[in-house]
Parts: sequence; C-alpha cells; structure tokens
Amino acid sequence: MKLLRNLLKSPMFVIGAGLFFGTLLLALVGPLFADMSLDRVAESYAPPGDGLLLGADNLGRNYVALLLHGLRNSLYVGFLAGIVATTFGTLVGIYGGFKGGLIDDLLSVTTNLFIVIPQLILLILISASMQEGRSLTLIALIIGATGWTWSARAVRAQSSALKSRDHIALARINGDGTFAILLKHILPYLASYVFMVFIIQVASGILSEAAISMIGIGPLDTQSLGIILNDAKANGALGDGIWWGIFPATILITTIAFSLYLINTSMEGVFNPRLRRE
Repeated sequence: MKLLRNLLKSPMFVIGAGLFFGTLLLALVGPLFADMSLDRVAESYAPPGDGLLLGADNLGRNYVALLLHGLRNSLYVGFLAGIVATTFGTLVGIYGGFKGGLIDDLLSVTTNLFIVIPQLILLILISASMQEGRSLTLIALIIGATGWTWSARAVRAQSSALKSRDHIALARINGDGTFAILLKHILPYLASYVFMVFIIQVASGILSEAAISMIGIGPLDTQSLGIILNDAKANGALGDGIWWGIFPATILITTIAFSLYLINTSMEGVFNPRLRRE
C-alpha cells in the first residue's frame, strides 16, 4: 500500500494509468453504446457527419465500429504476447541467473543468439511464410516467442544479484531445492520488476502487430489498429487528405504505447531504490 501511495503521488503514473485505463474502458464499454456492425453504411470514405462520428472507410463501413474492433484486437494481441514473452523470458532469466555456471552460460548464449537477429525481422519472416491461418492468437504467440530475450536478460541480472542474499543461504540450509527457492524466495522479490517487464512487453506486442499489419502480413480476416492503417495506406487515404482514415487509429496506438511507457518509468522510479527520490 505504501508503494501504491508513492505511485499515486507521481504525476507521470497518474497520467499514464489514466490514459491506459481510458483506452481499456473504451474497448470494453464502447461496444455497449456504439453500433459494432461492419456492414456497409455509406459511400467510400464518407466524411464524418450524418450519423457517422468518424466517417467511413473505403468499403463504406463505420470507422467507429472499425476502431473499436481494432482496439479490442490490438489489446488482445498485446496482452497475450506480453504474457508469453514475460513468462518464458522470466523462467529462462531467473533460472539461469540463479544457477550460474554452465547452465547460465548456455542460456545466455541462446538468448544472445536470438538477440542478434532483430525481433521485427524475425517476425516478418515467420509471418510472411504463413500464407494462411494467420489468426490474432497465432500472431500474438509469434510476437511473444520472438520477444522474450529482453525479459530474460533483464530478469537474469536481478536473479543473479539475489542468489547471494542471506535468506537464500538459509533456505538452502533448510533443504529447499532450486525450484522451491525460485518460487518462494526469488520470484516474490522480483514480482514488481517482472510486472514492469510485462508492461513493456505489452506495448512492444501492440507496436509489433501494428508494424507487420501495416505492411500487409498481419492477422487475416479480422481487424486491428494496424490493419486499419494498412487499408488506409493501400487505398491512398493519406494522399487524398482523408484524415479520419489515418489519425484516429494512429492516436490510439500512440496513446497506448505512451501511457505504458509512463507507467513503467514511474514504477521504476518507485521500485528502484537508486532512482527513488528522497
């Protein structure tokens, strides 16, 4: 509760949390007040007005409905990718950092091999190789499976520093095994740090999905904020001055990424004693 009170004293955290929970509220509650139908309701790229708050897309579909569908799906991809990347990266990092020696060296080499290949390039190659079946869930799993390395390196450093603590030595004397020590004595100390890693992974997942969708290799037969931008780009919306086809989706992506960055930065200032203000 003390840490929570300290977080609430941070304007950066309050702004970030407000923006992020605002987008979550929009995704969850918006469909209760807006028509979610994706049927044709107007002419191609009809401007805002006449019952269309944000106009229509190239197929005459209501942009509000498209944005709500896209926002919900982009958040789904971000959270699922964040869970996968954070879970796998944490397991690799916490185990390697605690065990040390040859096991740590092997896990570190494996992590570094994946780091050498940029995640976006690897993601593009995998997505482009699948001509069919690129669902939201599959794309999220691929993003998580290619983005775990940063989590592993970050958690490994923390786990390695904790293994020399007195309570770890006491747990070993009491007969606790490696996994018992990791679960009972290491992971609880890293919970706040892992949560900060998860926040960044969620933001990375949303941005990664938007990036591959904008170049046409994102999920098929669905909507996301990246797919909305790709459709607008492919149909010349920006060149024709059709701002409602570009800016609303761009603003949503930017707001989510920016709010998560603010939350992570403010949390680091509270949880990291070296950065904490006196």
